[in-house]
Amino acid sequence: MEPMDSIPFFRTELLAWFCRHQRKLPWRKGYHPYHVWISEIMGQQTQMERVVAYFDNWIARFPDIGSVAAASEQSIFKAWEGLGYYSRARNIRRTASLLVREYDAELPGDYDALLKLPGIGPYTAAAIMSIAFNKPIPVLDANVERVLCRVLDLNLPVKHKVTRRQLHQVSNVLLPEAEPRNFNQAMMELGALVCKPKSPACRRCPVRKCCRALAANTVERRPVPAGKQKKIDIVMACGIIIHENRLYIQQRLADDVWGGLWEFPGGRIKEGETPEQAAVREIREETEFTVTGLDYFAAVTHYYTKYRVTLHSFFCRLQESGTTPVLHAASQFKWVNWSDIDTFAFPSGHRKLIKKMAAERLLASPS
Repeated sequence: MEPMDSIPFFRTELLAWFCRHQRKLPWRKGYHPYHVWISEIMGQQTQMERVVAYFDNWIARFPDIGSVAAASEQSIFKAWEGLGYYSRARNIRRTASLLVREYDAELPGDYDALLKLPGIGPYTAAAIMSIAFNKPIPVLDANVERVLCRVLDLNLPVKHKVTRRQLHQVSNVLLPEAEPRNFNQAMMELGALVCKPKSPACRRCPVRKCCRALAANTVERRPVPAGKQKKIDIVMACGIIIHENRLYIQQRLADDVWGGLWEFPGGRIKEGETPEQAAVREIREETEFTVTGLDYFAAVTHYYTKYRVTLHSFFCRLQESGTTPVLHAASQFKWVNWSDIDTFAFPSGHRKLIKKMAAERLLASPS
């Protein structure tokens, strides 16, 4: 059966499957536009299991758009901590403030109006219109793209302009006027649960009779992979400065990477430097502190866009008596008690160090 020869069959079987097998996701309870918006932003670059946990915590803390607009940037960052790409959280807060001022604290049910809001691009606007407002606008996420590439057996990479044109054309033809919300979610759910990137469960697929790739035995080769982007390694060092049982932390500049988050001072290791030498130099350059007694703690690795970042860390103490830095790479600083460290939002690498200190009981009993 050709995929486009039986559109009614495709729609009917897919929607019936979705009715039986859809996951009970919290934003599906009432499809409130605010809930759908937050879930979509959280779902970018994040696995669904983690999205659900973060979503539930977020809604408990910020039950509506007004509460987001009224929240401090630090409380927003703290609720977002661990999801990464903090510009998304900053844009949520900016959008919430704009919605309070101009839309009575509600998301507009208009595609073009949504596109004008910070952090909402074509995909997110389409998802909100379809899922929250049940409007017939196709939604093409990675799961839907994979399903359609297999159904059509497309032999060019997903990002190729010919493939993009075909996907948009077919998604518009397939989308029913009557049930756009359920159909778009069914396509996404099919890609997430059945038509998975590896080891797809074709025998359980409700539309397998329409799949050209299954008929041609090319499912495992669809979509055609694009060239894999090589990770760029960055090696950094930081100092965990302890003074009178308090930790020194500083807030990154607003326009910096991870702007507004807190960190231990440090930076990239230069050629010919040891991690220890880099930590001493970076602390001096950023704060004008001179530190001594460096004691190696741990190295952690985290990923940011195309970068793989390895962060070496050292416990250290001040050589001089003064505790007020001269800031060259931060907007403000604090000396904080161990018990207060969890109230601040940190980038992934620094948060990993804090968790490791807590696991090894170093926070409760600093050395």
